[in-house]
Amino acid sequence: MSEPQLKKVLGPVMLWGLGVGYVISGMYFGWNLGLAEGGTLGLAIATVFVIIMYLTFTFSYTELACAIPRAGGAFEYANRGLGKHLGFVAGIAQNIEFVFAPPAIAAAIGAYLHLLHPSVDYLIFAIGAYVIFTSMNILGVKLAASFELVVTVLAVIELLIFAGVTFPAFEFSNLEHNALPNGFSGIFAAIPFAIWFFLAIEGVANVAEETINPQKNVLIGFGSAIVTLIVLCIITFLSAVGVGGWEAVVYPVGSTEPSDSPLPLAIAHVIDNRHILYKLLIGVGLLGLIASFHGIILAGGRATFEFGRVGYAPSILGKVHQRFKTPANALLINMAIGIIALLTGKTAGIITIACFGAICLYIISMWSFFALRKKEPDLERPFKVPLYPLFPAIALIIAIVCLIAMIYYNPLTALLFFGLVILSYLYFLIFLDKDKTIKL
Repeated sequence: MSEPQLKKVLGPVMLWGLGVGYVISGMYFGWNLGLAEGGTLGLAIATVFVIIMYLTFTFSYTELACAIPRAGGAFEYANRGLGKHLGFVAGIAQNIEFVFAPPAIAAAIGAYLHLLHPSVDYLIFAIGAYVIFTSMNILGVKLAASFELVVTVLAVIELLIFAGVTFPAFEFSNLEHNALPNGFSGIFAAIPFAIWFFLAIEGVANVAEETINPQKNVLIGFGSAIVTLIVLCIITFLSAVGVGGWEAVVYPVGSTEPSDSPLPLAIAHVIDNRHILYKLLIGVGLLGLIASFHGIILAGGRATFEFGRVGYAPSILGKVHQRFKTPANALLINMAIGIIALLTGKTAGIITIACFGAICLYIISMWSFFALRKKEPDLERPFKVPLYPLFPAIALIIAIVCLIAMIYYNPLTALLFFGLVILSYLYFLIFLDKDKTIKL
C-alpha cells in the first residue's frame, strides 16, 4: 500500500505568507508580558539574543528542510539523524508547540472581539474561531494558504499603520524609565516572551512536502519571512513602549492584571478610544491574531499527521481526507486538545508550555543537523548554511541557555511539559514501538 501523500501546490510567496503569518500574532500580544518580568531593557536584551538564535537557527533549519522536504519537519530530521527514540522526542516537542500555541492565540482573539462586543463571552469567540479555521484547513491547503497570505499582508500593513500613528508620540525617556525593574535576573525571566515574538517560524518546514520545488522555494520563503519579522519586531517594540513606558502596555488604567491587548493600550495614549481610527486599528488588529492562529493550525496538522503516518502516534492521525487530500483527523484532534487548554484560562502558562516545546525542538534540531552532516555527508543539500559550523553552534548554545533559564523561572510549567513528554514517550514504547528496544 502506498504512503498517503499531500498535494504540491505552494510557491515562494505563499511560503512567505505562511512564515510571517505563523508568527505575526506575537507582535500583537504576549510579548508585553515579558515587560512585567524584565522591563524595557530586560526584554530588549532577551529579544536581541533570541533574534540571533532565530537568524542562525533559520538558516541551519533551511538546510535540513531543503534536503529532507517532509511534513514532519524536525521530527523527520531527528529521526534520520539521531534515531527513532530521539526522533519521537523531537516530534512530541513539536506537537506540543503547535498544539498549545493556538489556544493562547484563540484567547487573544476572544479578548479583542470582546472589546468590540462586550455582551458576548470571549470563550464563544475563541471556540468559534477554532471551528471556523480548522474547517478551512480541512477543505484544502491551497485555500488555507491563500487565505493566510491575504490576512498576513493586511496584518503587516496594520502594524505599519500602528507604528505610523504612535511614532510621532515616541519619547526616548519612556524607554529609559524603570528599564530594569527586577535587575539582571529579569532578562532571563523575559526569555519565553522574547521567543513568543518569533515562535513557530519553523512551521514553514512542515509544508515543504506540499511545496513546488521545495529545494529552492523553502529557502526563499524562510529567508524573506525571518527578515520581515525582525523588522516588524523592532518597529512594534519601540513604537508601543515609546508612547508611555512599558507599564502602559502591560497594565490597563486602574488594573494590576496584565493585558492581552498591548497595542490598543498604546494607541489609547495617542488617540481617543472613541475615535474611528482606534476602532479600526482594533478591528484590523484581529487579522494578525487570525493569521497566526490559522497558520499554526495548518502547520500543527501536518506535524501530527506525520507522527501518525510513520506509526509514532495512532495510525488514524496519519490518514488523508479522501476528497480534500488534507490531514483532517490530525486537525480535529489538535482542535479538541486546544479547546481543552483554552478552557483553563491560563494564557501565560499556555504560552510558556508552547515555548518549552519550541526551544526543545530547536535544540534537538541543531543536534540533528550536526549528526546528519557527519552521518550523511553525501546527502544532497541544495542549500548549505553559511559560516558552518558557527551558525548551528550559536543557535544550539543560545537555545540551551534559554531552556535552562526557562526551567529555573518556570519550574511548575517545566514539570508539566516534561511530564507530557515522558508520558507520551512511555505510551510510544509500550503500544507503538514495534521492536520494543530502547537505544539511548
